[in-house]
Amino acid sequence: MTPEQLRDVVRTAVAAAVERGGLAVPVPDDVVVERPRNPEHGDYATNVALRLAKPAGQPPRAVAEAVAGRLREQPGIAAVDVAGPGFLNVTLARGALGRIAVDAVTAGPAYGHTDALAGQRLNLEFVSANPTGPVHIGGTRWAAVGDALGRLLEAAGATVTREYYFNDAGAQIDRFARSLVAAAHGGPVPEDGYAGDYVGEIAAQVVAAEPGVLELPEADQQERFRVRGVELMFAEIKRTLAAFGVRFDVYFSERTLHETGALEKAIARLRENGHVYEADGATWLRTTDFGDDKDRPLVKSDGDPTYFAADCAYYLDKRSRGFDKVVIMLGADHAGYVGRYRALVAAVGDDPDANLEILLGQLVNLVRDGRPVRMSKRAGTVVLLEDLVEAVGADAARYALARASVDQQIDLDLDLWSRQTNDNPVFYVQYAHARISSVLRNAADLGIALGEPGDVDTAVLTHERENDLLRALGEFPRVLTSAAELRAPHRVARHLEELAGTYHRFYDSCRVLPRGDEETTPLTVARLWLCSATAVVLRNGLGVLGVSAPERM
Repeated sequence: MTPEQLRDVVRTAVAAAVERGGLAVPVPDDVVVERPRNPEHGDYATNVALRLAKPAGQPPRAVAEAVAGRLREQPGIAAVDVAGPGFLNVTLARGALGRIAVDAVTAGPAYGHTDALAGQRLNLEFVSANPTGPVHIGGTRWAAVGDALGRLLEAAGATVTREYYFNDAGAQIDRFARSLVAAAHGGPVPEDGYAGDYVGEIAAQVVAAEPGVLELPEADQQERFRVRGVELMFAEIKRTLAAFGVRFDVYFSERTLHETGALEKAIARLRENGHVYEADGATWLRTTDFGDDKDRPLVKSDGDPTYFAADCAYYLDKRSRGFDKVVIMLGADHAGYVGRYRALVAAVGDDPDANLEILLGQLVNLVRDGRPVRMSKRAGTVVLLEDLVEAVGADAARYALARASVDQQIDLDLDLWSRQTNDNPVFYVQYAHARISSVLRNAADLGIALGEPGDVDTAVLTHERENDLLRALGEFPRVLTSAAELRAPHRVARHLEELAGTYHRFYDSCRVLPRGDEETTPLTVARLWLCSATAVVLRNGLGVLGVSAPERM
C-alpha cells in the first residue's frame, strides 16, 4: 500500500465516521500521510484528526479515536494508535507494505506519475541565451534544471511546452555582426564587440558560405554577417543543447514580433487598458500602478521599440496560444526584471499570481584542485557547456546542476564529479541501479523469474531493511508531486540518493539469491520483486533528471 493509497483509505475511514454520526465534518479532499521519524511508531502517520478537530467542535484526541475505530476496519491495516495530541500512527498488515514493490514493477515507467497538475497548460521558457555566443555555464544550469522541471511537471500531469526565446534583433545582434566582420577582415575586436575564438570560427564559416561577402559595401557586409552569423551561431547552440539531452518544442524568434506587427498590437492593447502615456517624446507603460519602482518605456524617443515592448508582445503571444501560466527561468542578475514583468501582466488584464511565474537561479562556480576554473578554450573569459561536459560527462553535469536548489549558488568540484567512487552522488545512484541489474541478470541465469504479480507473497518481506526500502519506494510518487509543485527537481535527486543508500543497506543485510544447492523460496522471489521495484524507481527518477540508468558500470 503506497502513501497515496493510504490517503484514500484514511479518507474512507473519515467518511465512515461521518456516516455513523461520530463526526459532523466535510470529508477532506486532501489527507497528509507521512513516514514517522521513529519506525517504532508505525509505517505511516497522519494529522487528519488535528485538522478536523476545530470544524468538528471536538478535542483532537476524540476525533482521532473516532477515525481510528473506522480505520482499523479497513483492509490492509494491522494497527492504528492515537498518539500525542491526536496523531494517528498506522501499521500496515503483513503484505500490504510489500505490495508497493508489485505496484512499482507493474506500473514500470509510469510509477510515480500522478494527476496532481492535470489540466494545467504551462509554457516553460528556459536558457534563451542570445545567439551571440555558445551556451555558457549559467545557461547550462538552466538547461539542466529547466529540462528536468519540464519532465517533472509532465510526470505530475501538466501539459508542458518547452520554449526557447532567442533575441535575434536589437543592439547586441548588431555588435555581434560587427565583431564577425572585424574577424573576417583580420581586424581587432570592436570596443563593444564579442571576443573569443568562436567569433573567428563563425566569421570563417560565413566567408566560406558566401565567398564574395567581403567585397560588398560595408552596410551589406554587416547585414550578411548578421543574418548568416546568427543562423550559424544558433545552429551551434541547438546542437550543443541537443548533445546535452535538451530539446525544445518551440524556438521563438524575437524578430517575428517586429515583423508581424505584434509589438504595435501589444502597445495598442495596453493603451486601450488605459496604462500608456507619452512623455519626453517616448511612449511609456505606467507600471508603477502595479507595484513597479518606476514606469517603463515602450518606445524610445527615436521611435525604436524597447526590449520591454517585445516582452509585452511575447507574453501576449504565449497567452494567445492557450497557456494558463507562463513560467520563465532567469539568472539572479535579472531579479530586477520580476517587478516590471509582473506589472505588464497586470496591465494587460491578467493576474500575475495565476498567469506568471518567474524562477531565479544563482551562479555556478567551477572548481578544480581547490581553485576556480575561469577560462574556456573557445570563449576566452567564460566556461561553456561543452567545457563542463568534457570535464565530467553529460550525466554528472546534469545531475550536479539539478541536485541543488536553484536559489543556492553552486561550487561545482570537477574532481569530485569526475570520480568513479561513491562520494560522487551520481555515481552512487547509478551504481545502485547497475548493482540491481547484475542481481536480475544472475537471477535469470539461475532460471528464477518474477512470475505473475498476483502470485508473489509479499507478506514474507518482514526484515527491517526490506521495510525501509519499501517505504522509500512508496514515497516516490509524493516526492515527484511535491517537487513539481515546488519547482524543485533537486528533491528528486536527494530522494534517489536516500533510496540508493537504503538499497545498499538492504543488499548487505538481506541475501537475495540462493547459494549452491539452496532452493528458491517465496522470499527469494519477493526480494527479486523488491530489487526490480527499486530499479524502476531509480530509472524513473534519473529519467526525470535526464540522466541515464546504466545496467553495467
